[in-house]
Amino acid sequence: MNSYFQSRLFSVMNMLLLSMLSVGCSTSPSKMAAEGFETIRPPYISPPPPQQGAIFQAGYGLALYEDIRAHQVGDILTVVLSENTNASKQASTSTAKDSNIDIANPVLFGRQLGFDLPRPFSSNLKGSSLATTVDNSSSFDGEGDSAQSNSLTGSVTVTVAEVLPNGNLIVQGQKHMTINQGDEFVRFSGIVRPSDINPDNTVLSTKVANARIAYVGEGMVADANSQGWLGRFFNSKWWPF
Repeated sequence: MNSYFQSRLFSVMNMLLLSMLSVGCSTSPSKMAAEGFETIRPPYISPPPPQQGAIFQAGYGLALYEDIRAHQVGDILTVVLSENTNASKQASTSTAKDSNIDIANPVLFGRQLGFDLPRPFSSNLKGSSLATTVDNSSSFDGEGDSAQSNSLTGSVTVTVAEVLPNGNLIVQGQKHMTINQGDEFVRFSGIVRPSDINPDNTVLSTKVANARIAYVGEGMVADANSQGWLGRFFNSKWWPF
């Protein structure tokens, strides 16, 4: 093997190694970042200094008849997860095409045209016919099926991150559970309409707009349930075969 082929082989091996490392170092779903799900604390507003000689002091009153439902930044809201999705798709395609062309031997001045075949092909055929026949046939059959079903139930309590000008609430938060040697995260964010909040300060996840729901895990159990970096490389788009 000369030096040129050796250099080309080393270049291909280096490219494959870099591709495997890039796939192996990619973030797995269980390592999903918590960006956008942080707990929001309400802004601190210092009360005005008390003024002596008055019964009512601004900033020191008690909201005895205030609604317990979340309505301002930092308030807590419980989201009841009730997600069920089912999807199916089926496609089938079939095509066929047949072609047949017959060209008769042309006739010139009452005689059929022909040509002499060279000896390597025929030793005694002369005046061969120019008639031609072309046959063509093609067909294609394709079929595909896809089905998916997901279900998620439970609850997660979030905080109000922002109040939009129209009164809608942007909520976000997460629940962190440590079970044996693994961590489980339930993360939620979305836009809630105040009228959809129940009197007990809960809202169904199906009524949340732009909802982002993530249920991920980290730890030994999640690592054992994930494919290794080399296997992910062979199943990635970088594998050419």
